[in-house]
Amino acid sequence: MKKFDSNEAFDQAVKSGDQLLLLKHSSTCPVSGAAYGEYESFVNEHKEVNATYLVVQEDRPLSNHIAETFHIKHESPQVILFNNGDIAWHASHWNITYDSLKQALEENK
Repeated sequence: MKKFDSNEAFDQAVKSGDQLLLLKHSSTCPVSGAAYGEYESFVNEHKEVNATYLVVQEDRPLSNHIAETFHIKHESPQVILFNNGDIAWHASHWNITYDSLKQALEENK
């Protein structure tokens, strides 16, 4: 998993048009910890997925930038699937599971 740490790196990755899976993770929230575990498990078994993450406590400006740019309410934890430069799917909290990630990627190839 690649960790985003700047608006520019994120913008460049999304503008490429390639599929991008992003987890917005809170390092202090137990629900986010559980979501991170599901995300990590999925990514480790699907190496072909362009998986990224950010830690909201460390990267608040980037988290806000994503919410403002794509008009999506900030939540944490939150997974966003970008495809062709736009949001194709998103989920938050307990809806972030191995199975939901698998289904989202299958439906948005």
